[in-house]
This record gives sequence, structure tokens and C-alpha cells, in this order.
Amino acid sequence: RLYGEAELLRLQQILFFKELDMPLDQIRQILDDPGFDQVAALEHHRGMLQGRVERLARLLNTVDRTLDRLTEDDMTLTDEELYEGFSTEQIERYKREAREMYDPALVEESERRVKGMSREKWQAVQAQGRDVTVAIAGLMDRDPGDPEVQAQVAGHHAWIENFYPCSAEIYRGLAQLYVEHPEFRAFYEKVRPGLAEFLSAAMVVYADQVLGQA
Repeated sequence: RLYGEAELLRLQQILFFKELDMPLDQIRQILDDPGFDQVAALEHHRGMLQGRVERLARLLNTVDRTLDRLTEDDMTLTDEELYEGFSTEQIERYKREAREMYDPALVEESERRVKGMSREKWQAVQAQGRDVTVAIAGLMDRDPGDPEVQAQVAGHHAWIENFYPCSAEIYRGLAQLYVEHPEFRAFYEKVRPGLAEFLSAAMVVYADQVLGQA
């Protein structure tokens, strides 16, 4: 069957109205109305469709943002994830002590860096810390200044710098903290008895011989 222009325009109007979820009976009544204005109807369709396009675009943007968060693994870490294994009371106490013991700007920089890490990055940093700690514990039969020990301490220093810039002075202070702070000391003693003292001594050597020369 061949359609004339008028029929094609009527068919187009029917399709537009159907797209707007209008029942066929109502569409027929509108199109058969002697006062039906085709131009006005098309302008109305255009406005309605434009509104729908804009709503769908917003929905699509929301879906894309959600997919990015889920697939790129960049969701914000919670305090529970950052301090896994510690109680809420311990977490708050550590934060308070850190601000009392260190330059507040340094503490803020550390928190900013960690909060900016993806879960994947944070897990990699945790693994890096565990690996270097175990490696140093395995070298405790050597002198703290032994080249192999110092190579591992360089890895420890690099791990620390995931959190904040670590100068010779800061690294010496951290070495002292490892033996003087009961919970830090207990953590390293749990890995291997004597590790806190050994690591602290090796860190001082690295601070003096490497960082102090920078």
C-alpha cells in the first residue's frame, strides 16, 4: 500500500503519541479533532522528548559514575578498613597521640594520602609493609649496618613514604618510637622477639648514612 504525505504525517503523530505512552483510543480522538494543529503537536512532542532525553542523560551519567566507583576500586576507605584489627577506642587514641607527638601538618598529610588511596592501593601498601618487616626479621643474625639489612631498611623507608615525606630526623624519631611506644614495640616483638630493637638500630644507621647525606 502506498501512503500519501497526509497519511505518513498521521502515522508519525501516532508513533510520537505512543512513545509518550498515550492509549490508541485517546490518540485517535486527538488526531480526529477538527481543531488539531499538527505544528503545535510536533512542537509539543519535541519538548516532551527533549525532557525525556535530558532525564535519560542524567540517569546514564549516574550509572556511569556508579560503574566507575565499582570497577575502578576507588571507593573511600573507612577508618575500620584503615585500622583493621584495632578497636574504635584505640583508633581515636592513636589519632590523638599522633597529633600530640608529631607536626600536625605531617599527620594531616598522612591522613590525606591514605584517604586518597583506592582499596587496591591500600592493600598493596599493607602487603609492602608486611613483606619488608618479615624480610628484616629474617636478617636479625646480622649487624644492623649490614648491606643486605640496609637494603631492606631502604624498602621500609620507601614504605613509610607512602604516608608522608620522611626525612632523616623524622625517620630517627620513628625508630625511637618503635622501641619506646608499648604497642609499637609489642607489634614488632610479636613478629620476632628482639625485632623492635634491631629494626630501630637499623633505621638509625640508614638515617645517618643515607638520609643524612641527602
